[in-house]
Amino acid sequence: MHQSNKKSTALITLALLLLTAGSVNAQSYFRNWPAGTSPQEVGKRVAENFVARKLEVEEGKRKSVIYPEVCAWYGSLTVAQLTNDQDLKKRLIAKFDPLLGENASWISPDAHVDMRVFGVVPFEIYLQTKEQRYLDLGRGLADKQWDKTTPDGITAEARYWIDDMYMITAVQVQAYRATKDPKYLDRAALTMAAYLDKLQQPNGLFFHAADSPFYWGRGNGWVAAGMAELLRSLPKNHPKRARILEGYRKMMASLLKYQAEDGLWRQLIDHPDVWAETSSTGMFTFAMVTGVKNGWLPAKTYGPAARKAWLGLVKHIDAQANVTDVCVGTNKAYAEVGADRDTQLKYYLARQRRTGDLHGQSPILWSASALMR
Repeated sequence: MHQSNKKSTALITLALLLLTAGSVNAQSYFRNWPAGTSPQEVGKRVAENFVARKLEVEEGKRKSVIYPEVCAWYGSLTVAQLTNDQDLKKRLIAKFDPLLGENASWISPDAHVDMRVFGVVPFEIYLQTKEQRYLDLGRGLADKQWDKTTPDGITAEARYWIDDMYMITAVQVQAYRATKDPKYLDRAALTMAAYLDKLQQPNGLFFHAADSPFYWGRGNGWVAAGMAELLRSLPKNHPKRARILEGYRKMMASLLKYQAEDGLWRQLIDHPDVWAETSSTGMFTFAMVTGVKNGWLPAKTYGPAARKAWLGLVKHIDAQANVTDVCVGTNKAYAEVGADRDTQLKYYLARQRRTGDLHGQSPILWSASALMR
C-alpha cells in the first residue's frame, strides 16, 4: 500500500472513531436509569393513562378534539412504536377510528392553528400503518392551513403567538414525514425563521407577548419543542436550517443557565424562587435530549442537564401516572389584568397548578420517545 493511501486510511479510521466516541458519549447520559424511571417504563405508564381517558368532547366539555389531546395522542403513538407495544398501538388507533366515521364532526374545521394541529395524529397513524385514509385526513388539514397566505408566504393563520411555533410546525413537519414532499418542510421552516426574527429576545428566550413581557415557562416550551421537531427532519442543506439552528442553540444556552438544582425550570423561567412547573420542563427536556442525540448540542454540557431534567420530572408523576404541578391554560397577562407590570407578575405567579392536565402529560411522552430514539 502506498504511503498516501495508508495515511488516508488512518485518517478515515480516526474520524470514524471520533464519531463513534461522540455518539457513545451522548448516549451514555441516557442509560442506567434508577428503578422506575426508564423512558420505557414511564412512557408506557403515561400512554396507558391517556388511552384510558375519555376525550373531553365525549364528556360534553368541548365541541371538538383539542390540541392537548392531540399532543398526548401523538406522544403515546410514538411510545407505542418505539417500545414495539402492538397492543397499545392497536388501542390508540381504535380510539381514533370513530373520528373517521360517525364522530367526524369532532374534528374542528376552524382555520386556527390549535385546530389544524389535529393532523399530527392521523399522520403518525399513517406512518405506522401505511393506510391511505389517515394520510388523506392529515394532508387535508396541512394543506388547508396554507389556503390563505401572507405576502411573505406564511399561513394567514399565523398570529405571532409563541404557541404557534409548535402548532404550525408540528403538522407541517408530520406532513413532510408522511409524504416526503419538501413543500411542507419549506412552509414550517419559513414560518419558524420569521417567528425567530420577530419574537426571540436577546437572551434567547421569548416573551409571552409583546405587551406581557414575561418569560412564561410553557409558552417557551412550545417554541423549544417546535424547533426540535423541525430540526429532526430539516436537511442540513436547507436554506433556513442555519437560522433555525442558531435560534435553537441560543435558546438552549439560555435555558441551561436557568435550570434549577432539582432539574426543573420555573413557572417564570428567569425567577429562580418561583414554583417548579412541569409542562415547560417536559418540553425543554424533549428539546435538549433531541439536541444531544442529534449532535446539535455538545453532549458533555447538555447531556447531564437533560438527564437531570428527566429524573427531576419523573418525581412529579403520581401513582396513577398523572403529572403534577402543571400550570393551567394561561392567557397573556395584559389581556387578563392590564398593563401594570407588578400586577402582571402576580398574575403569572398565582396561576393554578393541576395534576393530570394533558399539557403536562404530553411532554413526558415526547421526552420518553426522544430518550428511546
